Amino acid sequence: MSNQFSPENIQRIFGHEAAEDENVDRLREYYFKTKIFDQIRAALPLRILVGHKGMGKSALFKVAMEEDKAAGQLPILLRPNDVVGIEPEAGFLTRIKDWKYGLQSIIAQKSFDTFGVKQEGKIGDALHTAGKTLGFIRDTIQPYSESRVDLSPTEKALITRFLKKSSITIYVDDLDRGWKGRPEDIQSLSALVNALRDLSNENVGLQFKLSLRSDVYFMLRTSDESTDKLEGSVVWFTWSNHEILALLAKRIETFFGREVDEDRLLAMTQPELAKFLLPVMTATFRGLGKWQEVPTYKVLMSLIRKRPRDLVKLCSLAANHAREHDRNIVISEDLRSVFEEYSLGRVQDTINEFRSELPEIGHLILNMKPNRMERSAQAGYVYTTGQLLAKINNIIRSQGQFALAGKQNVSAKDLAQFLYKINFLTARKRMPNGGLDRKYFEENRYLSSAFADFGYDWEVHPAYRWALQPEDIQGIFELLELNDT
Repeated sequence: MSNQFSPENIQRIFGHEAAEDENVDRLREYYFKTKIFDQIRAALPLRILVGHKGMGKSALFKVAMEEDKAAGQLPILLRPNDVVGIEPEAGFLTRIKDWKYGLQSIIAQKSFDTFGVKQEGKIGDALHTAGKTLGFIRDTIQPYSESRVDLSPTEKALITRFLKKSSITIYVDDLDRGWKGRPEDIQSLSALVNALRDLSNENVGLQFKLSLRSDVYFMLRTSDESTDKLEGSVVWFTWSNHEILALLAKRIETFFGREVDEDRLLAMTQPELAKFLLPVMTATFRGLGKWQEVPTYKVLMSLIRKRPRDLVKLCSLAANHAREHDRNIVISEDLRSVFEEYSLGRVQDTINEFRSELPEIGHLILNMKPNRMERSAQAGYVYTTGQLLAKINNIIRSQGQFALAGKQNVSAKDLAQFLYKINFLTARKRMPNGGLDRKYFEENRYLSSAFADFGYDWEVHPAYRWALQPEDIQGIFELLELNDT
């Protein structure tokens, strides 16, 4: 029997890390739709999808665009390379005007390319003279629907449907790439969002879907008071562990060619969902300490940061290790062997993602490892608010002052809030039943406000601990409590 964990199958089972590189047919086959999907696809002028990297924003946009096409709606994708020619000048109102002018030209050009229509002369000049975007596009392509020009049947059908519906959905993705959090970055992004609002209000039928990283939106929202008008358009992209486990179940089932009912999966308990993992993964994890003889799905759910990409990374690493040892299912040894590599990857991803906002982020994260006294007392990784601030103050004294973008005289509270915002820290509280309530920044964005005492402690996320404490792996197993859900 051939090993089912070939490189191609590993990707087909667990998914591609980057949605834009995933085969669209396979993506649509295994994609798991939550209520967030419907909120983004709502026929509203502006929707802003906010979430960390790895949440699946690009995947959602890619699937939504395919559904738009199937429904006869014209979707257009704008990414950084598409808007590189737009160079807004200084001055907030001027920036808005420049964004509007540039975006209208790009939208029109991409529409004409989709329809197979050639536009003579500069689109920007003609559009500026004609006025509204949709009216200009409609007037330009109207003659093509009535003449016998050399267009394909698909292009003619697109034109017919557009003239009937007169609507376009523009997906604006990944424009916060290279974000540094400088005042000029904030002003430029704010001007872009205002331009999208203006264009959608001026053109009935023009709908914008914008994706932003959560840290970018948080800085925009707290730095620009005019963004209070955006609150009703924002959709926070979050996943529960239950949804992610159901997502994994669907990916495995569709890989084996079986039909899946998403509502049925969501209605199941997690032990019931875990049965769908058995064709590729052992049911019980054989570890140490608090990780001995526990369900494997609890290990997975405890190590991911409620991001589908984390799950793809962890499962793919373990499956590759299994393949190297001629195994057709992932066993405990495969998972244990990749915890450190997985953890190092999450640390490096976090440093890469947020270095522009906090250049010294590597020093801050690596110095959050337990010191000798904390290890001897079997402490570390879990802090009261006072202990956390004392820990960070010690780091500041030993490492020097940190430079957080857009802020002078950075305090321990500022750095603690930053660590919570990037999901390095999670908030936790012991519940009356003995279980743990863990909250992420996206779930309660105000727990860290001024780090007042809300009754929660603070915990370094398990995803980072193998990288911070490689010399004492057993200590991690003995102290780290797994998620109940």
